[in-house]
Amino acid sequence: MRMTWLIFALMTAASWGLYGICLHIGQVSMSDPTHGRYKAFLFVGIAYLLAAVIGSAIMLTVNGAQWSFPAKGLVWSTLAGLVGAVGAFGVLLAFGAKGTPPVVMSIVFAGAPIINALIATALHPPAGGWGSLRWQFVLGIVLAALGGCLVTLFRPGS
Repeated sequence: MRMTWLIFALMTAASWGLYGICLHIGQVSMSDPTHGRYKAFLFVGIAYLLAAVIGSAIMLTVNGAQWSFPAKGLVWSTLAGLVGAVGAFGVLLAFGAKGTPPVVMSIVFAGAPIINALIATALHPPAGGWGSLRWQFVLGIVLAALGGCLVTLFRPGS
């Protein structure tokens, strides 16, 4: 069984696991307590331009893709980018409100799978309805919530 998807998923987990740490260091390193987070976010946007726009354009060109974009795909993909950017901005605002990377990012990464699981299940419900969800799935959601709660309550230095 090929599990290339798992390598890419782990690559993403590693990248996003480092994201908050790098973002916090970038914000603090701007040496501007008032506007440092916005300056850092500006460079997050530049990085997205380099990686997402230029990288995608190269991949599409190299692979001979047609440059047609159905409206529904364009709208949902733009919305995905927008919610991602709002999330990144929320992380910076949390840091600016004295949240620390271990706590903020743990809450983000515990909360995101819960929201994803609930919304994805609502959009694609199991054949037997919500009552047919396996207990392991429900336990995973509960454990993610418990993990976020425990990290918040027992954060380093508390």
